[in-house]
Parts: sequence; structure tokens; C-alpha cells
Amino acid sequence: MQETNVLFEELIVGKTVLGNRVGVAPMTRTSASFEGLATDQMVSYYTSFARGGFGLIITEGIYPDSKYSQGYLHQPGLAFEEQAQAWKKVVDSVHEAGAKIFAQLMHAGALSQGNRFVKESIAPSAVQPKGEQMEFYGGKGPFSTPKEATKEDIAEVVKGFVDAAILAKQAGFDGVEIHGANGYILDQFLTDYTNQRTDEYGGSTENRVRLLVEVSKAVREAVGTDFTLGIRISQGKVNDYEHKWAGKENDAEIIFGQLGQAGLDFIHVTEYEAWQPAFPEGKGTTATEPAFEEGKSSLAALAKKYGKQIVIANGHLENPDTAREIIEKGEADVITLGKGALANHDWVSKVKNGEPLEEFKPENILSPDAKIKEFEA
Repeated sequence: MQETNVLFEELIVGKTVLGNRVGVAPMTRTSASFEGLATDQMVSYYTSFARGGFGLIITEGIYPDSKYSQGYLHQPGLAFEEQAQAWKKVVDSVHEAGAKIFAQLMHAGALSQGNRFVKESIAPSAVQPKGEQMEFYGGKGPFSTPKEATKEDIAEVVKGFVDAAILAKQAGFDGVEIHGANGYILDQFLTDYTNQRTDEYGGSTENRVRLLVEVSKAVREAVGTDFTLGIRISQGKVNDYEHKWAGKENDAEIIFGQLGQAGLDFIHVTEYEAWQPAFPEGKGTTATEPAFEEGKSSLAALAKKYGKQIVIANGHLENPDTAREIIEKGEADVITLGKGALANHDWVSKVKNGEPLEEFKPENILSPDAKIKEFEA
């Protein structure tokens, strides 16, 4: 299709050559073994997207250490050699099918609702998270109040990301995405109301983004310059969808500006609707009517402006015209799909061939019989 050709152009992200600019977004699943090992079902699941034409696949959130990072029971890990070997089966199969794959490393922090290693959780401050645990992932009732992370705990968080990234590289992944979004621990440090610290990690936006920068720099130093590295950033959270940065574009300038100098190759931003103004005044348009309002930049555009890196955009971009437009506008370089990919594991092939796309139907894809539990986050 001529009007969507930009989606299928090759792009180099760090040291990774993507065959096109369409990726599968990271989506929480709880289909690993209890020990956090990737299963044969997961091999089939990820490979199906590669066969469907997606140039990039970003995994579900993977816990990086055997302390406080695990968020859900049956979540996969990259804390041990055995877990890395299990992931190698996934990586090899995806590569054989023609796609690239990044490992997303996720520390749940205060949002942990299932950890086989410890019972308590940590966070920047002892602030009980908003909302309630997701029963879909085995949780129930309010989140527990976490303990405030000590400096030693913070050092262990950084070490966990570093060690897991090294294991990801050894397993053959093409890169790593640090999960700094959606309310998990790095985002807890970034968020004003969950971070009430009075040390160098709390207070100003510069201080609250500090841990994200430290993790990024430490991972880069550990994996070297020949391994692709990025970070995911959002305003909303799994337990607070409507949250916006209080400092608006000033915060965006500080956050993306700092991350842009942290040794990263890309910044992956996710919003409910990726093309909408990051700090809207009033109601926006629908997903079928892309709008790039003058003077009201999307979060992706702000990441591009201040981070000066490759930007991946996520958020209801399953409409090919909407996806194409956000790239043509220069607001993003790659788009990722969540629900659109679940409904169409062959989205890329279908769009290339002008075939109709299936709509996302939770009752079909998220049925117990499918044994697939997924959430775009």
C-alpha cells in the first residue's frame, strides 16, 4: 500500500537493523513456569508475531533479580543462567522467523502482587499505591504499603538491571528495554506523589529522574556499545491511568533531556492515544481521526524534541493511517502495537497486502481456554 510505505522502511536502532518500523509492544503475561522459565508456549507466541511480519518484538516485563523485582507469579525472569537459557529458545525461534527481539527488564516495586522470593515490597517511599491489585494476575484487594528503599536497596536495584542485561545479551537478545513506565519502581521514583524522599533521589524532577539515568548509564557500561539499549516512559500507570506530569513540558524537557544523555539508543513512550497532546486542555479526538494540534505536542514528539534519540510510540496505533502519520510527522520513528497485535499476529502482512484487520475482542483472545493472560502496559 503506497500510503503506508513509511511503516515498512528499514531502520537502524542502535546496532539493530529493523526490517520495518512496526513492533509488538511489551504486554504482561503470566505464562512462564513458577520458576520464571520461558516455556514452549511462549516460543510459539513470540514466533507467531515474527512470522506475521513484525520487525521488532519487545517481550513482556521480565524480573531482573531474586529480591524485590518480581511483580506477578509465573512472570518470566532473567535473574539466573537457567532463565537465560530458557529465553534463548524464544530468541532463536524469533530470529529464525526473521524478526529482532528486545528483552524488557521490569522491577515492580510497590506494585508487586506476587513474588516467590520475598513477601514485602520496596518503593522510593512508604506510600501505599492507588487502586487495587489485578485479580487477572492473581492479586486481590489493596496493594500493601511498601518499605522505603535504603541506599543499599537502590544499589541492588541498579545491580539487578545490570546483571539481567548481561544475561539478556548472553541469551542472544538484540537489545534491552529498561521499564521506566506504568507505575513500576523506576516510575515510582519519577512520580511526585509516590516519591516523598528528601535525599538526592527525591524532590525536584532532576532528582526524581536520577535513578532512571543511573540505571541506564550502568547498563550501558556493562553491555558495551554494541548492544541496543532503550527505556520505556509513560505518564499513566497500571493503577493510575490518568496521571499527568505536574510540570508538563518543563518536566518533559528535564526527563527526556537527561535520558537523552544517558547512553540510550531509543526512548519508548506510551500513552492511551499516542498522537494526542501530552498535556491536553479539554477533550481530544478519536483514534480513527488523527489530530496533531498546533502547539500541543504529543509525548512522543516531546521525547523526540528533548531526548534527541530514536523514539518508539505506543498507544492505540492499530489504524495503519494513524501509525503512518505519527511517523511521517517526525514525532516517532517506530510504532508498537498491543491489542492490535493480539488481534492480528500478522498485522504487518495484512496491511502490506491490503487485507482487512480483525478487531480486538477480549473474550476471544483472553479466554481461559487460550491460557494467555495479557495486558497492554
